[in-house]
Amino acid sequence: MSKPQVQSLHLYPVKALAGTGPGEAAVEPWGLAGDRRWLVADAEGRQLTQRQVPRLALARAEGLPGGALRLTAPGMVPLTVPVPAPVGTVPVQVFGGVVEAVPAGPEAADWWRRYLGAECRMVHLDAPERRRPIDPRFSEPGDTVSFADGFPLLLTTTASLDALNSLIAQGGHAAEGPLPMNRFRPNVVIAGTAPWAEDDWRRVRIGAVEFQVAKPSSRCVVTTTDQRTAERGKEPLRTLALHRRFGEKLVFGQNLIPRGSGTLRVGDPFEILA
Repeated sequence: MSKPQVQSLHLYPVKALAGTGPGEAAVEPWGLAGDRRWLVADAEGRQLTQRQVPRLALARAEGLPGGALRLTAPGMVPLTVPVPAPVGTVPVQVFGGVVEAVPAGPEAADWWRRYLGAECRMVHLDAPERRRPIDPRFSEPGDTVSFADGFPLLLTTTASLDALNSLIAQGGHAAEGPLPMNRFRPNVVIAGTAPWAEDDWRRVRIGAVEFQVAKPSSRCVVTTTDQRTAERGKEPLRTLALHRRFGEKLVFGQNLIPRGSGTLRVGDPFEILA
């Protein structure tokens, strides 16, 4: 087996939209630079994700210099959204908690209304260092996170995806596989490990940056959404329920919290510290 290393990196400038695959990314305490600092919310201020709106998978956000975005989606004229001036915040509901964020301008709200067919707004997380603490059961005081589901980074491995796809095929559901890694929306993909080895990791080093392995990533209906078409099937949840059930959770991947700073690059070595 070759030495473990970073196979790919992934950023999602707007939560729930299609991701990008940069060759390198800076590590900030709350996640990779440029990852999930924006969010689309409904008229009541509740986050919108692919759980409720699978069509979000077909929209893309390209990060521009200075933190602005260029939005594209099928049937829509592209829109550039500047970082809003910090003149005030609005509350946004994110997984049962309330996060204060700065609303983007009316042009962004109108763009999303026309694409989704409902009133909504776009918001920017201006101060992640103080806006959203991580669940204290799995973190240290002062740890915060962006608009990611719960932790700064999500790590997956190619070996575990291969093993999962093999289980899907063995279960007689090969027509729904093999699944690509984008179903799981990771930030860091590691090659060169054994399948499911990540279950036992507690601390790792990627390149020169150390990370705490906080907890396994519990998976939801988003993983059944084809990221190219927004259509849903039954995999991988059907197979995860049979082979990767941890208590009440179906698990694939590990959540990470940075314990240092630096830049991650494709090809960086990966080391298990504990």
